[in-house]
Amino acid sequence: MARILIITDAWYPQVNGVVRTLDTTARTLRKFGHTVEVIEPSTHAKIPVPFYPEIRLALPWPHSLRARLLRFRPDHIHIATEGTLGTLTRWHCMSIGWRFTTSYHTKFPEYMARLMSFPADWTYRLLRRFHNRGAQMMVATPSLEADLRSAGFTVPIARWSRGVDPVIFRPMAKTETANPRPVMLYVGRVSAEKGVEDFLKLRTPGTKLIVGDGPARADLERRYPDAKFLGYRDGEALTACYSAADLFVFPSQTDTFGLVVVEALACGVPVAAYPATGPKDILSHDGLGAIDADLGRAVERALQTGNRDACLAEAKKYTWEACTRQFESNLVTV
Repeated sequence: MARILIITDAWYPQVNGVVRTLDTTARTLRKFGHTVEVIEPSTHAKIPVPFYPEIRLALPWPHSLRARLLRFRPDHIHIATEGTLGTLTRWHCMSIGWRFTTSYHTKFPEYMARLMSFPADWTYRLLRRFHNRGAQMMVATPSLEADLRSAGFTVPIARWSRGVDPVIFRPMAKTETANPRPVMLYVGRVSAEKGVEDFLKLRTPGTKLIVGDGPARADLERRYPDAKFLGYRDGEALTACYSAADLFVFPSQTDTFGLVVVEALACGVPVAAYPATGPKDILSHDGLGAIDADLGRAVERALQTGNRDACLAEAKKYTWEACTRQFESNLVTV
């Protein structure tokens, strides 16, 4: 069994797919018998990200981080994020002569362009420099790999898919509701880069439910009073929200996968989305919903063609055990 070191700038109390993926992967690797250590921001001084204030960047001491790397004596090092911890670990690995893998979780160039009008080409230049020095970069989908190749990434790329917990995410019986049907659901961060307003401004009859929170919530809640903003949900409460819906709407065009898409399918709920990275890889069969450059058309088609049994069958393909085996096989010896 191996000693595996994972470095991430994204960790609790953040609530997002990156944190859930890394935490579940670490726990599953330990079940496989590996010794896993996660270096994350909680033990370091932190500052808030200017355009993302609920996310705080770690300020690690270089000598302390290097001592921790050497003390653990890793067989494999995976740098999951491009933040301060990831960047400093990368520098230490190159100075020591250790090989490492990376992963691409977030479309920062598109986020920065949308939130701050920062040129995407500049951000891609920084990210290419970060990842191209690794031994291998892991991505979740073929479409993301194609996008990154087009953007000039030359590092070897390997697949690392995502999973869903069938104990938590499963179909529950739909209960009677006072909300007019169809009930359409969004789950995720309520912010500009997630495209939530694209969903809210649709004139499709029915009820729109928003699960999650974020900087755009107060403004959107004020401007779209007919939508119901439920705040964060997790566990059984989140599963109940999925199961109560007739359709899950995923309006993001900047996510790299969309764990919530697979969670919805696992609850038997079809999905409407843009033809973006993630949805166009996942929603590849009849009955799972619809993708369209016009989100309203995607919603209409998904409501007509969505099939509960097809959704449940597709979700069974996404297990944490299988994708953790992918991660395990992609690691390189230091």
